[in-house]
Amino acid sequence: MFVTVTANPSVDRTIEVDRLVRGELHRASRTRVHPGGKGVNVARALVRNGVKTRAVVPVGGAEGAQLVALLTADSVDVVRVPTTGSVRCNVSVVEPDGTVTKLNEAGPSLTPADAEAIRDAALANIADATWVVLAGSLPPGAPVDFYADLVARLTGEGVHVAVDTSGPALVETLAARPALIKPNLHELEEAVGRELPAMADVVAAAHELRARGAGAVLASLGGEGAVLVDGEGVWHANADAEVRSSVGAGDALLAGFLSAGGQGPDALSEAVAWGAAAVSLPGSTMPGVEDIKGRVVRVARINS
Repeated sequence: MFVTVTANPSVDRTIEVDRLVRGELHRASRTRVHPGGKGVNVARALVRNGVKTRAVVPVGGAEGAQLVALLTADSVDVVRVPTTGSVRCNVSVVEPDGTVTKLNEAGPSLTPADAEAIRDAALANIADATWVVLAGSLPPGAPVDFYADLVARLTGEGVHVAVDTSGPALVETLAARPALIKPNLHELEEAVGRELPAMADVVAAAHELRARGAGAVLASLGGEGAVLVDGEGVWHANADAEVRSSVGAGDALLAGFLSAGGQGPDALSEAVAWGAAAVSLPGSTMPGVEDIKGRVVRVARINS
């Protein structure tokens, strides 16, 4: 069993247009609505591939009810945490070449009582969990150490914790020693405070975050695939894909990695296959077995 905790979930609307021109009227060629937020997407991807997963989400307002309905339709086991603010709505505008323009709301303000309710719900639903995923941005009002505190509590309960967030919220978790962190390139650069123009720079930054407490670093690099740095070594993997939408691809990548055991080059290969499948699908559609099967992934060990 996997458990995901998403502090700032969303209802995501994806609009496809022929070309985005600022200030002009656009006619959508297609519109899709999905449940959103990094942890929510990880849960959707796992469930789509037959992996038992439970999603802990704060829900408030009409959008919260819609989020639960969408997740239920995706067969995700939802743990609802009633909160005072309404769940946010995000909009992604996608052009035919795969370019995505995102408009993300900040989300509702989280009260101290709301934050504690989410923590309590997470801790109450891990008895059968092997991994807990803490993912996504923090909403306004959430303490910067919200995920760090959860990492410490969950690790103390004997479960593996993966973290996929950014900025100070990510850095704060390092001292709590999460088993895995999954930054993208921008988030990795932000965490170490410098640009990372070459693969050697990415690897060095991952080593730095491991030295600061992360057990392993799975860095997603967009079209360049992903890098895994752990106690056993360093590996790079990539795969060819026709890009339709990159929304949620990193979440699918993390789901694939965890589904394959959460460690080593074989799990990295599976992760990149899931990520490549995700970018070939519209909106934030999560890939299924039929989308992933047959993907050719190239994995190489890097000496560092």
